[in-house]
Amino acid sequence: MRKLALSVTAVSLAVLSGCSGNEAQDPHVIINKNPYPSTYKPMEQLTVLIKGATVLTGTGVMLEDADVLLENGIIKAVGTNIENGNATIIDGSGKFVTPGIIDVHSHLGAYPSPSVESHQDGNEMTNPVTAEVWVEHSVWPQDPGFEAARIGGITTLQILPGSGNLIGGRGVTLKNIPSPTMQGMKFPDAPYGLKMACGENPKRVYGSRKVTPSTRMGNMAGYRNAWVEATEYKRAWEKYERDYAAGKNPQAPERNLTYDTLKGVLDGDIRIHNHCYKAEEMSMMMDLAKEFNYHAGTFHHAVEAYKIAEDLAKNNVCAAMWPEWWGFKMEAFDMIQENAGVVDSYQNSCAIVHSDSDTTIQRLNQEAAKIMYRSNEAGFKIDEAKAIGWITLNAAKSLGIDEKTGSLEAGKQGDVVIWNQSPFSVYAKAEQVFIDGAKVFDIADEAYQPKSDFLLGQD
Repeated sequence: MRKLALSVTAVSLAVLSGCSGNEAQDPHVIINKNPYPSTYKPMEQLTVLIKGATVLTGTGVMLEDADVLLENGIIKAVGTNIENGNATIIDGSGKFVTPGIIDVHSHLGAYPSPSVESHQDGNEMTNPVTAEVWVEHSVWPQDPGFEAARIGGITTLQILPGSGNLIGGRGVTLKNIPSPTMQGMKFPDAPYGLKMACGENPKRVYGSRKVTPSTRMGNMAGYRNAWVEATEYKRAWEKYERDYAAGKNPQAPERNLTYDTLKGVLDGDIRIHNHCYKAEEMSMMMDLAKEFNYHAGTFHHAVEAYKIAEDLAKNNVCAAMWPEWWGFKMEAFDMIQENAGVVDSYQNSCAIVHSDSDTTIQRLNQEAAKIMYRSNEAGFKIDEAKAIGWITLNAAKSLGIDEKTGSLEAGKQGDVVIWNQSPFSVYAKAEQVFIDGAKVFDIADEAYQPKSDFLLGQD
């Protein structure tokens, strides 16, 4: 009887122990947030002192007869009378120096040249929500468009999926260097972006198939359903983490790649980049973000941003715009050429000029010049020091890399362009381009004019 009593007691203790959460735990399930990490390594970093140039810092300041020192891959100093005995001196007389140009909206590599059907890898139009796809898995780094953009002073660019879906997948930020792999271009530790799309595109694509969405109200319902499910997924993982930390042995939620990405947005790790033209739709998308407690990020194209410029500024939302693309569909009709100037006029605004084009990316500086001209013609007072921020520092803010690049400030990455004259001139040419203090283009030296492998032998 005594042995039986002991046995019953032991069983009772074991049951109590299990209920208290002290049972042996299974291995902790952790999702790798960066399974395809950057392998980027800077090219040969030079010590360079640019002397006596006109410097547009990207912070709204223009310095005359100023110097810029690049050392160990970073901007060491910006100012006057800078000296460094080990530096290669570049005479900046009559030249302009700017931060490297940043394009927040490109499809290079995903829609590369030559433009043939087998290369069209930017739009996974098989479901209205394809947050599970990552455009980096489509990027062909030998696209000749990368070098054409580099010649135009582009040092950083975000590659985005297309706009056929409500939620089209992750974008990736690249450094514009020659590389045989996408990961060799991948900007280290840059936040991922998530491409969303408003309006005509998704409702046209899926409406033509007689499936949801076929209307703008269907679009909105589709976003909301996706975020509802992502919210539940996030809660499930948070409960798992709490229970595991408490010593319990919970079962991990079933993994879902779509909701991994959407959860990343809800956690604040992934930034929204939203193809959206119309003012009322941008306003609704900001309300949608508030409903599900994430940040609305950046509106791309944003043809009617001028109508809600004050609201964009109040919500710390960027608008990436063209100077003159309009009229190619109904939602693009109500355009004004000073759109970015209006957006820029509000305190805490974030106006950006983007390309969405493999050709205009080669002259993004002149795209900004068009808007500056039209804005000033309309009565705004925007100078070159201000306008350069539309394609440098504001773009870096949109991508979450402004602490590293986007302006000429001591300690930032040595992403620098030397222009033959004002970058806002139609005659402007980038003479030398540096990324992390490494020269990646020199108009006068073929050794710094790398060609895509695709182009070799095709002269």
